[in-house]
Amino acid sequence: MALTASTMLPLGTKAPDFHLSDVVHEETISLATFADKKALLVMFICQHCPYVKLVKAELAQLGKDYIHDGLGIVAISTNDVHNYPDDDPEFLKAMAIELDFKFPFCYDESQETAKAYTAACTPDFFLFNAKRQLVYRGQLDDSRPGNGKPVTGTDLRAAIDAVLSNQPVTADQKPSIGCNIKWKPGNEPSYFG
Repeated sequence: MALTASTMLPLGTKAPDFHLSDVVHEETISLATFADKKALLVMFICQHCPYVKLVKAELAQLGKDYIHDGLGIVAISTNDVHNYPDDDPEFLKAMAIELDFKFPFCYDESQETAKAYTAACTPDFFLFNAKRQLVYRGQLDDSRPGNGKPVTGTDLRAAIDAVLSNQPVTADQKPSIGCNIKWKPGNEPSYFG
């Protein structure tokens, strides 16, 4: 398990568009899907990573807690399923159903969406305001597998609450840490490694 941190994409970056299929409902999801939302959270996660497994219930809870608050959420898995078959879309679908995700869970087979966001690890979080400018990229909270700290979502929730209440999001942001994205051989981005 190679440990990787967020690339910390510059704040203010515009959200790159994407067109990906939701593994549960098989609908195409894009930025336009969330046009009526005050904020958008893009999460790069997967099914097999211990860092995601630790926080997956909290991710599901985020969807439930903010479903009526103007926050759009999309989860994206981009891992190479040839070498990491546990992240195949059928298993992503089972994960989304088991956890009762209230947001789309998409599979980025080409890995181009992950590259556009400079996603580096699972989990990796990108929060955008109403103008789809990046206001937060960083960790969910201080919990990590084996460190004994509770999963609270504190850091990400504070950023979400700030943007939804038209308050500035603190620029003091800690990178997310997790398993590196499993790039297809030969498809690794320049920022990998």
